[in-house]
Amino acid sequence: MPKITYVSVDGNERKTVEAAVGTTVMENAIKNMVPGIEAECGGACACATCHVYVDAEWSKATSSPQSMEEDMLNFAYDVRPNSRLSCQIKVTDELDGLVVHIPERQA
Repeated sequence: MPKITYVSVDGNERKTVEAAVGTTVMENAIKNMVPGIEAECGGACACATCHVYVDAEWSKATSSPQSMEEDMLNFAYDVRPNSRLSCQIKVTDELDGLVVHIPERQA
């Protein structure tokens, strides 16, 4: 199974989890109780409370946000070029080793 690493806002804590292909980065954060991912809408892309920063080396592999995700990112806190909603990143074998960073707070 692919592994995803979630890095705390201060960079001092890293949590690596195994993720089933076809699930989302958000679902795996919730299942593994990753602090900082609230996911209030449950993954419907209707809020911005699963906001993460994709590590630079993984930007191409996770692709760019679609228009609906871009609209929701307008409500996120401290949006950066590598911002994504973790509910919109589907786990694939190619994402084995993915690293995402948790923002200071969710919207």
